[in-house]
Amino acid sequence: MKQLPSKPCVVCGREITWRKKWERDWEQVRYCGDKCRRAGVSETDAALERAILELLAKRAGGATICPSEAARQVAPEGWEALMEPARSAARRLVAAGKVVMTQGGKEVEPSRARGVVRVRLVGR
Repeated sequence: MKQLPSKPCVVCGREITWRKKWERDWEQVRYCGDKCRRAGVSETDAALERAILELLAKRAGGATICPSEAARQVAPEGWEALMEPARSAARRLVAAGKVVMTQGGKEVEPSRARGVVRVRLVGR
């Protein structure tokens, strides 16, 4: 079976798989849907990415963090509302090649990960 091209959504980091209707415009496709197109990447999203990288830089080589740690750093009160944005920030960092997402100690494809995930720096 032929593997279809894919790329990450610039907002949520989820995988966008090529569709026939995008044949002429594939290079311009950046979002997985209207919700991401409208939302864009906010300052909070950028702060979550920075928090993930800062937390990982402070850890010993190969150590991981939970995206909730970044959410707690950005918004100590009400961090629960930032859980999905924190996972999205981690997916964007995976797409940028800066971190990997793991479950049970094994690397996972961020778009397919369900449940508890951990994040670690690439190459550690």
